[in-house]
Amino acid sequence: MSYSDKSTTASVQISTVRRKKSFADIDLSLPIHPYRGDLTPLKDDDAIKNSVKNLILTNFYERPFQPDKGANLVGLLFEHADAFTALEIEEAVRDVLGIYEPRIIVNGVICNDDSQKNAWRITVNYTIRSFGIPSKVGVVLKRLR
Repeated sequence: MSYSDKSTTASVQISTVRRKKSFADIDLSLPIHPYRGDLTPLKDDDAIKNSVKNLILTNFYERPFQPDKGANLVGLLFEHADAFTALEIEEAVRDVLGIYEPRIIVNGVICNDDSQKNAWRITVNYTIRSFGIPSKVGVVLKRLR
């Protein structure tokens, strides 16, 4: 006796759904949700914008146990407002974001001098890796003295 083994092959189509990774962070201004009464979190691109701003505005030795985290731009605010200082600010911003913010690709950093107000205006153009969305953040560094 011989059995003929007829194996039927059915084509099974498996669809994979790619979920975009969502990001959440706490807003440091601590806004209260009007209905729930608890803190309102920042989500997705707002969380990344908040992180970029915090990294740019943080100086060395401001974070416990992470003394080298930050752009350390306060010392550059008291330098001459020239092209070399703008280049140093741009380089420091690129370095800190390249090391501590892996969720983005930095496309460009623009640093403009606002001498009348003793300030530097920094604009960071970036792309969020998981979303592919271009975005930008503007930060004003101002001297108080």
